Amino acid sequence: MTAVESRPAGVIGTGSGHRPLQARVMGFVALTKPRIIELLLITTVPVMFLAAGGVPDLWLVLATVVGGYLSAGGANALNMYIDRDIDALMHRTEQRPLVTGLVSPREGLVFGITLSVVSTVWFAVLVNPLSAGLSLTAILYYVFVYTLGLKRRTAQNIVWGGVAGCLQVFIGWSAVRNELGWAPFVLFLVLFFWTPPHYWPLSMKVKDDYARVGVPMLPVVAGNQVVARQIVIYSWVMVLTSLTLWWPLGETSWFYPLVAAVLGAFWLKEAHGLHARAKAGVTGAKLKEMRLFHWSITYATLLFVAVAVDPFLH
Repeated sequence: MTAVESRPAGVIGTGSGHRPLQARVMGFVALTKPRIIELLLITTVPVMFLAAGGVPDLWLVLATVVGGYLSAGGANALNMYIDRDIDALMHRTEQRPLVTGLVSPREGLVFGITLSVVSTVWFAVLVNPLSAGLSLTAILYYVFVYTLGLKRRTAQNIVWGGVAGCLQVFIGWSAVRNELGWAPFVLFLVLFFWTPPHYWPLSMKVKDDYARVGVPMLPVVAGNQVVARQIVIYSWVMVLTSLTLWWPLGETSWFYPLVAAVLGAFWLKEAHGLHARAKAGVTGAKLKEMRLFHWSITYATLLFVAVAVDPFLH
């Protein structure tokens, strides 16, 4: 995969020194990708409830949430620093702070490294060393394995790159118990199999952007029918895996598997619907690929809410 020539930072906006302080602050906040972090925290805190068998220590929850934000924010900032060349050429990312010049590349790099170091120390001091090690592993994996190693080289990038986000369930569990176990491993696998069918519909929508910069997302190198078939396969594995938290592990009451089964049924309906439309040759707006993308966020949110509620019924 050849490198992509970038346009100069600041071409859309003025230099960082001429921007109001509030705009500069918001630029640094944007580097952390807050909307993505929201989803990461939604998958972390409920696992703490499951690990505690009820309400965990609220100060520990706060420390874990803050540490998780700093950790994911640092990784995301470093991701934007590395990808600023292709971000400048993609319509979806052309307004990111490192592209517009709101934040300079040097500032972005220092900011990302600082958050990564602070988050690791934060976890080690206020949570425990195991959580700190898992947090650091997630950062290094996202930056070096996904961003530098996989993203521009293979159509399997998002499959294996998603491991970094999946580690959040281990962090939540280890924060409470200071050890790992089978329950977080199952939830790790649920998120692992969730990530491709979550992201591929969005990639189908913006595949021209990825093709323009030479990033081989699956929808770029394969037709819609192939992508939709892969989505169906991953979806079935994800739903079946989610139920193993109830049986055979026996970690939940009746409530969690009921919610997981209902949510999974709706997911599979959307996934098979997308596959049917793709198989019929439907393209453009009628393909409705973003319906599954939006539902996937709802699915993950409600599934992990069920994880948090279930200990009170078990």
